[in-house]
Amino acid sequence: MAVKVSVVGAKGRMGSHVVEAVQGAQDMQLALTLDAGDDLTTITPSNTDVVVEFTVPSVSLNNVLALIAQGVDVVVGTTGWTADKLAQVTAALENAPRENQQVFIAPNFAISAVLADHFAKVAAPYFESAEVIELHHPTKVDAPSGTAIHTAQGIADARRAAGLGAMPDATETDGGSRGQVIDGVHVHAIRLRGLNAHEEVLFGNAGEQLTIRADSFDRISFMPGVLLAVRKLAAGGHSGLTVGLDKFLDL
Repeated sequence: MAVKVSVVGAKGRMGSHVVEAVQGAQDMQLALTLDAGDDLTTITPSNTDVVVEFTVPSVSLNNVLALIAQGVDVVVGTTGWTADKLAQVTAALENAPRENQQVFIAPNFAISAVLADHFAKVAAPYFESAEVIELHHPTKVDAPSGTAIHTAQGIADARRAAGLGAMPDATETDGGSRGQVIDGVHVHAIRLRGLNAHEEVLFGNAGEQLTIRADSFDRISFMPGVLLAVRKLAAGGHSGLTVGLDKFLDL
């Protein structure tokens, strides 16, 4: 039986691609397409198996909480998720109307970006220094990107597990020109016309450098990851909140 998929943010840059991807998937059926101002309560377990939410950070949390209250599983591609917002989603799922309800949030759906993030965690314990550069189109509303934040946090976790201390940095500045510091890792955001979504992770030791880079040249690159997440939630077994497509890639 085909998975019934509704899309919230269906008229947006990403949402429109999701609609096309669902329509092109033989094992899925497009249910409802909603956008700003539409009533989310029209989405119910009777007409929808999984919702894909691709909107903007300012409304995504409320959308997800409303969809949880409707008793449906949700795949979220909107970025800008903080620890506090994630905690609110977890709390809502604990009181969800349906048992074993599922929400999946991905900092990035591009397989290349997910693998780059994984490789960065593997490399982090072996280098004295690490920095992250993310490059996006100038219409992106958040900076740094959710992907870059997730990468920096993963690097920091791997360094702590390896017993490494703070990275060397003798720069005498208030931090304004050294990027945002996330868990001890400097992250730099570039917004440039002509770019889509790109991330570069730089690792350095005395006399050597490792560069890990992922490039998404078109939004269609995110669609295999979106469909994978929809299929995983439709199959069940991931109750509660799951963050990161790496959880579904057996890395």
